[in-house]
Amino acid sequence: MRRIRHAADFTPLVRLVRHEWSKCSILSHGMAIRFNQLVRLDAGNAPRESLRPLFGLDAETLSALLAELREPAFRARQLTEALYRQHITELDAISTFPSTLRRRLAGAGWQVGRPQIVQIFGSVDGTERYLVECQNGTGRSDHDTVETVWMPEGDGGEDGDEAESGEPKDTKSWSRATICVSSQIGCAVNCQFCLTAKLGLQRNLTPGEIAGQVVSVMERHKVEVGRDRLNLVFMGMGEPFLNYANFMAAVRLLVRAVGLSPRRMTVSTSGIVPGIEQFAQEPPDLRPKLAISLNAPNDAVRTEVMPINRKWPIQSVIDAVRRIELRPRERITFEYVLLSGVTDRPEHAQQVARLVRRTNLPAKVNLIAWNPGPGISYSMPAPESIEGFKAALAAEGVPVYLRQPRGRDIYAACGQLKRTVEG
Repeated sequence: MRRIRHAADFTPLVRLVRHEWSKCSILSHGMAIRFNQLVRLDAGNAPRESLRPLFGLDAETLSALLAELREPAFRARQLTEALYRQHITELDAISTFPSTLRRRLAGAGWQVGRPQIVQIFGSVDGTERYLVECQNGTGRSDHDTVETVWMPEGDGGEDGDEAESGEPKDTKSWSRATICVSSQIGCAVNCQFCLTAKLGLQRNLTPGEIAGQVVSVMERHKVEVGRDRLNLVFMGMGEPFLNYANFMAAVRLLVRAVGLSPRRMTVSTSGIVPGIEQFAQEPPDLRPKLAISLNAPNDAVRTEVMPINRKWPIQSVIDAVRRIELRPRERITFEYVLLSGVTDRPEHAQQVARLVRRTNLPAKVNLIAWNPGPGISYSMPAPESIEGFKAALAAEGVPVYLRQPRGRDIYAACGQLKRTVEG
């Protein structure tokens, strides 16, 4: 892992300059702090293997990087603005930098390195699914791709959440939109109803690769920070809390550098208890809202459809969630996938209602009718089962909302992300 000065000079600097891929473990969330190599920024042309992305570095790290070049402090602000607000993708496009500085950065192997959309699939309902190429700087010719989804008008999952105050009126063809963001390539959790599980875990994404999905989609749709109503859901490929440090570093970038509100972000976890406990320690001004993928009315059924329940059963997940100090009007979301004959029976609705009440948490339930995929043996619930389940929860006094399937025809709906190249 490369750093830009010796530890004695920059002890407070703990941000990554280059990420090593790590195994998927909540125990490896800490970033190693080693300043074991002085990076020369005036070297000749760097080989492909040494390319290092600037996108993904926070303002503090960029400041230290430019200080090494003996550049004034305002250069770091210019670079941060270019990367995260102006959506610059090439060093030569940073017009506020003199050409000599751009050449020195490039010669030392620095590149913008923001993930780029390389393939687009459009749904009849306006949803778009993207294959996003990750610029990992490893010199590989077959760059990794991950999937991201754009949903104009959202899918109803944010219904019932607290509203941002002072929101301006929308001026685009869509009044609001949601970006579904991935945190890993593949997933290790192995939920039995999810296509992403078929990939297994391939690797964690870096902070820049996570935040870069958002910025690339924002650029495509000309989203204006502070004007347009944009929601982020970290519900794409992967389990965010098994890539905790990189996920939260991406959130900090999106809040501090891009300017998005954490109140407009929701992270979904399958119930990684150590991750939830760590999440409870995050400051509210940097913490997204939390959604728990419940998906079953009791431990027996949940273990069948989500094997991770053997390690962290429902009660242990709820106990961990109780440690989170919620903001005013904030609620915990329980996501619940309706599988025909497995999780959609009337008695299941009663059990879910009792479970939610027993948490003593301000909570709501988002229902998701299962989205089919090849090689998965479950069936879609009947419309009357969906409505009956929703009505039963509402009758028990549980706030309940039905997430609309968006992009089913292009494999963009919840649980369908598998880097499918057909659309």
